[in-house]
Amino acid sequence: MRDLVAACLLAFGALVTFLAAYGVLRLPDSLMRMQATSKATTLGVGCVLLAVAVAFDDVGVRTKAALVVLFLFVTQPIAAHLMARASYRSGSPLWEGTVVNELGEEEGRKGG
Repeated sequence: MRDLVAACLLAFGALVTFLAAYGVLRLPDSLMRMQATSKATTLGVGCVLLAVAVAFDDVGVRTKAALVVLFLFVTQPIAAHLMARASYRSGSPLWEGTVVNELGEEEGRKGG
C-alpha cells in the first residue's frame, strides 16, 4: 500500500512539473511563465519529496523531506514575487490581454 501511495505522489508530482514546463513554452509573457514555474516548484517537487518520505521507512529521510518541503513552501512564493517585480521593473513587456496592472498604477506605467 505504501508503494502505491508513493507511486501516485511521484506520478502526480511529475505530471505537475511537466505541465509547468509546457506552460513555460506556451504562456505569453514572463510574469505568467513565472507563475507556472513557481506553482510547479511548490506542488510538483513537494509531491515528489512526499513520495520519497512515504517510500522510505527511515525517520531521517522523512525528516529531511519534510524540512525541504517546508523550506520550499516558505521561500518559493517570496522568490517568485521578487523575480516578478524585478522583471516588471526592467521593462519586460506585458501580454496585450492584461486587464489589471496594479504595479503600473503605483508607478505610473501603462499596462497591456
